[in-house]
Amino acid sequence: MEKKKRFAVVLSGCGVFDGSEIHEATMTLYAIMKNGAEYEIFAPDKNQHHVLNHITGEEMDETRNVLIESARIARGKIKALSEFIPEEFDAIIFPGGFGAAKNLSGFAFDGPGCHVDPDTEKAVKGMVSIGKPVGALCISPAIMAKILDKPVLTIGNDEGTAATLQKMGATHKNTGHGEVVVDPRYKLVTTPCYMLDATIVNIADGADAVVREILRLI
Repeated sequence: MEKKKRFAVVLSGCGVFDGSEIHEATMTLYAIMKNGAEYEIFAPDKNQHHVLNHITGEEMDETRNVLIESARIARGKIKALSEFIPEEFDAIIFPGGFGAAKNLSGFAFDGPGCHVDPDTEKAVKGMVSIGKPVGALCISPAIMAKILDKPVLTIGNDEGTAATLQKMGATHKNTGHGEVVVDPRYKLVTTPCYMLDATIVNIADGADAVVREILRLI
């Protein structure tokens, strides 16, 4: 029996406005298993940039940890991203949500001049260096634009965000629901998800398309 392909899934908290987008995270996990692979979940062990009330959008006077919050989605089965070993996985994939642009990077605040979380950068570069695929949903391709040299990617069709990514050296391609862009040089697979006006069905389609394309690249 052929050994199942292993995906590392990197989360950035719990909740679209300050962490991982929960539909994207869940549908990514579902797509991985539905397509006959398996996953392990990781997140950086550090404090979130901030905590937002997801009803009002207002900032809350409290501190939350990215790893502990991500564990809510992972049902407690999660590891610190600092423990990630590229050689033990066939691919790595990043669901979206503002956590990708606030906790895994500072793209939401600093745009082209943003920092990237060191463990996130190490994980991506580690996979690319040994020729293993990287998946990125929603806004998380912005991280790849910062880490990688002139990648080809998509965040959908938002002109402002696309222009910013192109300032960072990326080549942006417009896409619709469930469509992916593949950069064969990096084995980078991206899809827009909630960067478009999407439903949870669209998110499932996008996650499934990314996972299927990654499995073809492995």
